[in-house]
Amino acid sequence: MEFGRLITAMVTPFDADGHIDWQTTGQLIDYLIEDQQSDSLVVSGTTGESPTLSDEEKLELFRFAVKHANGRCKIIAGTGSNNTAHSIHLTKEAEAAGVDAVLLVAPYYNRPNQEGLFQHFKAIAEATALPVILYNVEGRTGVNLSVETTLRLAQIDNVVATKDCASTDQLTQIISGAPADFKVYTGDDSATLPALAIGGYGTISVASHIIGAEMKELIQAYTSGNVQEAARMNGRLFPIFKGLFQCPHPVPNPVAVKYALGLKAFSVGGVRLPLVTVNEAEAAFLRNLLV
Repeated sequence: MEFGRLITAMVTPFDADGHIDWQTTGQLIDYLIEDQQSDSLVVSGTTGESPTLSDEEKLELFRFAVKHANGRCKIIAGTGSNNTAHSIHLTKEAEAAGVDAVLLVAPYYNRPNQEGLFQHFKAIAEATALPVILYNVEGRTGVNLSVETTLRLAQIDNVVATKDCASTDQLTQIISGAPADFKVYTGDDSATLPALAIGGYGTISVASHIIGAEMKELIQAYTSGNVQEAARMNGRLFPIFKGLFQCPHPVPNPVAVKYALGLKAFSVGGVRLPLVTVNEAEAAFLRNLLV
């Protein structure tokens, strides 16, 4: 299955009471597909505030996104956790909801060793007919899904891709050792062009909420052989790539991008505790960056 080169990890819109705002969720899906040119959407990933969504909310989001997208893009469900049995249950429910694939984050907090990671992902993959995308983000999980373990998992028929936030060195080794049809996505917006340059396939992005169309141009410039234009665009977009996470000091995702959407498109509401919205200095930084 083809998920495209630009995948947006979608925020979850909330209303003033902290409930999912379904009208705005539909508007956001339309905007990401039509205006920002997303090829696929990740629903209930980290950017979607999955830690504070109930299973019922997640499943309703999956069903809503599948129905609303109506084939215009692929819907990828975030069903990973640090509990293998629970991840299997949620993955099966997501499959029944009609999603196109699942994104499975490496187990966090309990920090399994590499054999534990392999068995975790293998068990989930074997429990579903859906394509599986691995997600390695050591800064959030406390564990690195190694090159060797990623390549072992890539031999499983329905493990089709990875979203990896590791170094270029690690991505290079994965790309070099994986089957030809196994796709490597960066999870770091600022690494989009470097990842493409070493043979990566694309990006699973946060900044694409705001500059997706421009990121699509960058990717198309590079893949069509216009490296100089891709480099020029990368330089222009780089402050936004970084600014959404460093405004002017580190802020947790998706705090900044939710505020930025309110500046550039429409309000998607605030964030759920324990996250808090931007403070006055952070808001001023983002206004200066984007408006």
